[in-house]
Amino acid sequence: MELPERFAHGDLDAFEALFRQFQGDVYRWIVRIVRDPGAAEDLTVETFWRTYRARSSFDPAREFGAWARRIATNAAIDYLRSARPMQELPRHLAGPAAPGPEIQEAIQRAFRQLPARLQAVAAMALIEETPYAEIAAALGISVGAVKTREFRAVRLLRKKLKRMGMEP
Repeated sequence: MELPERFAHGDLDAFEALFRQFQGDVYRWIVRIVRDPGAAEDLTVETFWRTYRARSSFDPAREFGAWARRIATNAAIDYLRSARPMQELPRHLAGPAAPGPEIQEAIQRAFRQLPARLQAVAAMALIEETPYAEIAAALGISVGAVKTREFRAVRLLRKKLKRMGMEP
């Protein structure tokens, strides 16, 4: 019996082996969404707690990493919905010409006000430049839905910035 199958049947040693194998990938995935290393550490633990509790629904014929990434994405979105972290966005987000501090703060404030599901897609697509297919797989949605959420996020950011007196 292989590791994923043993895990699905409740083997604790198999779970620990999968945890060791995938914890780094899951952490990196989460930090890309939430933009906070401390929160990502906590969410990584939460993700593996969720995977262990949901082990009976895991299909050993499928890839464990993709399944864990989807659970991690849901945990990150839950975090964004509830915590609304005050993390700064990377400076390169605004483009090559560095805007002044007031513009950077306005962009960050507008970004934090996006709905969590749009914020997650925008962080992955616009900041991290993650391929649409990878985002879609992690969220359990189509590539078209990812593109739609990215479009909506950009449109909302523009509207929010315009209301703040900034012309995007």
